[in-house]
Amino acid sequence: MSIKSAVTISLVKEAEGGPFVFWHDLATGCAKAAELGYDAVEVFASNASAIPVDELRQLTDQHNLQVAAVGTGGGWVIHKWHLCQPDAASRENAKDFIKGIIDSGAQLGAPAIIGSMQGRFEGEVTKEQAHEYLREALNELGQHAKGAGVPLIYEPLNRYESNLLNRAEDVVPFLGTLDTDNIEILADLFHMNIEEASIADGLRAYGSHIGHVHFVDSNRRPAGCGHMEYATIATALKEVGYAKYASAEAFPWPDSDAAAKTTINAFKQYLT
Repeated sequence: MSIKSAVTISLVKEAEGGPFVFWHDLATGCAKAAELGYDAVEVFASNASAIPVDELRQLTDQHNLQVAAVGTGGGWVIHKWHLCQPDAASRENAKDFIKGIIDSGAQLGAPAIIGSMQGRFEGEVTKEQAHEYLREALNELGQHAKGAGVPLIYEPLNRYESNLLNRAEDVVPFLGTLDTDNIEILADLFHMNIEEASIADGLRAYGSHIGHVHFVDSNRRPAGCGHMEYATIATALKEVGYAKYASAEAFPWPDSDAAAKTTINAFKQYLT
């Protein structure tokens, strides 16, 4: 099996300016993805009901695409909910929001990603308490996703976006403390470039836990537009037997079409 390519489409107005290649138009994004030879799209929507399951199914069937994953970050961007907030009601809101995204994505065979909604510890919430909140949430949400027939994808973020679990050496032992066996790791090369001494060694440490990759350069521009060393990254991914998606979660630099084309060219050069 080989690594498959994907490109991001954001439908969230409040996230404008963020690292997504295509924006606001599923039909156009899917058509361009197919034209360039992508295998799939990754969709970022404002909530579960904003994921147009029937339309997406029709578009992906029409263009011979899959849905690689669905993002949950709208819960943070729009509502400022996350899984480690001090009040239980906000944590429940965050979990309910994520469950809705899980259920919508599962109808398309797509796992949900927990990135920004993991949150952070601050104020009255200690690091230990935050880790316990996260552990409880991932156990519950991982089992919910299992019931829906998909894995749950957890994305370690860099220190400027979260202070919970930033490096492979933190994340892999934490996974070992969970009751659920349905959590996979999103290896985002941008975050790893900040946190890991060696991205390739970090990927080897994640090993069989990797369920998704964000294929992006060091400056969050499209692959090939920064200083990332993709040859060693590709070698590490192949060594651990990774055969799922490498998805372009990158700024649309200099524009969406160019970003998508640059990324698929880099994908073909290094990952096929």
